[in-house]
Amino acid sequence: MTLKNLKDVYIDQLQDLYSANKQAVGATQKLQTQCHDPDLKDALKRGVEGINEGIQTVERIILAHGEDPTAEFCKGMQGLVKEAQAHAIDADFADGTVRDAMIITQYQRMTHYGMAGYGCVAAFARQLGLNDEAAELKRCLEATRHGDRTMSELAEGKINLDAA
Repeated sequence: MTLKNLKDVYIDQLQDLYSANKQAVGATQKLQTQCHDPDLKDALKRGVEGINEGIQTVERIILAHGEDPTAEFCKGMQGLVKEAQAHAIDADFADGTVRDAMIITQYQRMTHYGMAGYGCVAAFARQLGLNDEAAELKRCLEATRHGDRTMSELAEGKINLDAA
């Protein structure tokens, strides 16, 4: 497909974000099963719920434009999911708290990718005058940022200390 204008870029990036979120939710569920700290487990559970809400929002927006949400496959998130699998799930750890530190690392990498995606599509929506969509996407961005901050607080508050 030839991208002819900003709306085409917007739809393309929404489809990419949809794919990224679908991949991230599965990886986050796997990370949740591996974590040691109950607060981290709870935060990852909320992360899964938030990612699912984002999937629904992005899907609804794409469908409202008469497009297929599954038209793109996000190779960027595919790489991040592979990294999470290799470094946080399949790797050997001497201690659960050390694994928890790695889980946060890998989750935050996926989260930062999501924040970049949401920020871009929200900006595109604003430029295109799609103010309701822009507001929905900004809410998704803020929820993702909140999840990222929660992980930083867990890491800096106790998990990294325990892992050290």
